[in-house]
Amino acid sequence: MGRRTAAARALRTAALATAAALSATTLATLPAAADERHRVQPGDTVSALAHRYDSSVAAISRANNLNSRAVILIGQSLVIPTGASAAAPTSARSGSHTVVPGDTISGLAVTYGTTVSAIVSANRISNASLIHIGDTLSIPGAGRSSGSTAAQSVDTSASGTYIVAAGDTVWDLARRHGVSVSSITSANDLGRSAVIRVGQRLRIPGASAAGSAKATSGAKLATDANLGDFGGATQSYTVTAGDTLAAIANRFGVSTTAIVSANGIKNPSLIRVGQTLTVPGGVPSGLVGDTFAGRTYAAGVVGAANQNKATLNATDVPSRDQMQAMIVATAKDYGVDPALAQAVAYQESGFNMRAVSPANAVGAMQVIPSTGAWVSDLVGRDLNLLDPRDNVTAGVALLRHLQRDGRALETAIAGYYQGEAGVRKYGMHADTRQYVASVLALMSRFD
Repeated sequence: MGRRTAAARALRTAALATAAALSATTLATLPAAADERHRVQPGDTVSALAHRYDSSVAAISRANNLNSRAVILIGQSLVIPTGASAAAPTSARSGSHTVVPGDTISGLAVTYGTTVSAIVSANRISNASLIHIGDTLSIPGAGRSSGSTAAQSVDTSASGTYIVAAGDTVWDLARRHGVSVSSITSANDLGRSAVIRVGQRLRIPGASAAGSAKATSGAKLATDANLGDFGGATQSYTVTAGDTLAAIANRFGVSTTAIVSANGIKNPSLIRVGQTLTVPGGVPSGLVGDTFAGRTYAAGVVGAANQNKATLNATDVPSRDQMQAMIVATAKDYGVDPALAQAVAYQESGFNMRAVSPANAVGAMQVIPSTGAWVSDLVGRDLNLLDPRDNVTAGVALLRHLQRDGRALETAIAGYYQGEAGVRKYGMHADTRQYVASVLALMSRFD
């Protein structure tokens, strides 16, 4: 697992021991009613509980005296305000907040649906990193929905500037304004990691109102089941020994009839080695091979992988550094160890969002479409694996699921690679054990 600090090991041991000691009845799903109690389980986050109980992060934080980071511990008993009791208190509506241990201005800005610059200005704060416990702060615009970045941000893209809101990333802004990530980073001297802060004013060169035509959020994910839906430029193919028209059609995701018609073939059963065929509307080929780790994948799967690779190659995606930062943030949101999420992503793709395998595992987290569809049900919304944020969400949410009920870390990592059912039925294959050992070693690098 790599060496960790004694304190971290002790905390993990105590947390797992606490979770194991809780009865099954105590940990059971509670009904959503006013002012419920919830015993924190491995993987729980305040945002997830707010969604589950139809409450809010701010309401749960207030009811349990949580700091602005909303840190919770396994085994902790939380009061969950719902219904009328989940409404913002008078102090929030009146725009004041008394600083408690752990509070930060950025955290308060998220909680109250305002901006760092607004709080700093309203309270004449000279150092935004320094606030004192017990201070009463004026919160301008408090009570707006903290989930709405539109309410928090100031967008003056017509004049080429944008004020950063909570949750913004350079990649999001590039997609929203129809420009490239590199143009924003260059215009603002952001460096490779493109770190931005709430309240920062950015220049958006060449911004457009429509948004980026190169965004992947609207791109359709190719699978072996829908490959025929993808058209493309006419391609050519040279027949090799053993080829049949049906196999070639399957490889390119087109119909046999289309190839017969395009080439004037009189006898579909008769094609010759060396013959060059025109393939109309075929999907891209040659970008992804058909073999990985000694296994050769079906033509339809490889064809879908090539289509997805071509889509990602043609779009503007976050850099490896930006993907890594996105993975860390998402892991924290889902209560997954960021070191684990980073180690898995590095092992799978090296944080490369354009990575696609012959098995049609897509993106930085290398999630296959069937798993992506399953995790979509798990998180309660459709995830598009071609979208960097959705790709990371799918991988991190899967890691969280694999670690449920305090399951062993090694087993969870093996399930990510081999599949949970496969590990349960067959145990870890030899290559799975190597994978697990590599991820555990990488965790120490990102710890």
